[in-house]
Amino acid sequence: MDIIPTNTDVVHLLRKSGALRDGHFEYANGLHANEYLQVALAMRHYQDARVLTVGLARKLRANSELRALIPELSIVAPATGGLPVAYGVCEALQARQVYWAEREDGGPLRFRSFLNVSPGEKVLLVDDILRSGTKLSELKKLVESSGGEVVGLAVMIYQPTPRTVGFGGIPFYYLCKLDASYAQDAASCELCGRSVPLTKVSEV
Repeated sequence: MDIIPTNTDVVHLLRKSGALRDGHFEYANGLHANEYLQVALAMRHYQDARVLTVGLARKLRANSELRALIPELSIVAPATGGLPVAYGVCEALQARQVYWAEREDGGPLRFRSFLNVSPGEKVLLVDDILRSGTKLSELKKLVESSGGEVVGLAVMIYQPTPRTVGFGGIPFYYLCKLDASYAQDAASCELCGRSVPLTKVSEV
């Protein structure tokens, strides 16, 4: 395997671990897809997790502007899926610190008590996957509302949908891109038309 795993390498690892599955899936936002990815299934195994997080960290380090910020860089993730990625990337980069935002009882993302973003703090947002982008967009607003400066966004897997939000000019990094086939709803879904068994998943 290359120093930075290729898209093919990552897909092989995801399929081997059962993280990437073919089938007929409906997400919480109503989209239907022919693939389902749960990165946590790959992150269960230390060596696989290390391959993925170190590979992503090497992509980040290749950017000279971001590399210069590493000693003062905070790695911030949404709980819980982003935490293994955040710690793995922070260790590989030797960045300053890791912290996260979490959600209780369906409320907004928030930081825990006594965890304050410093004005001007350089923040790299990370997560295991960017699909709709809504969670990372909310996290970005939370960091910025506290005075932090988001200098980049990095995810293990980029699997955009027709509803994926944009992040403007913020540098965006991913280790692997997956192109699933999506339908807006059951009426337009070819798999529904063929009566392929449907599995509902909670992610968006």
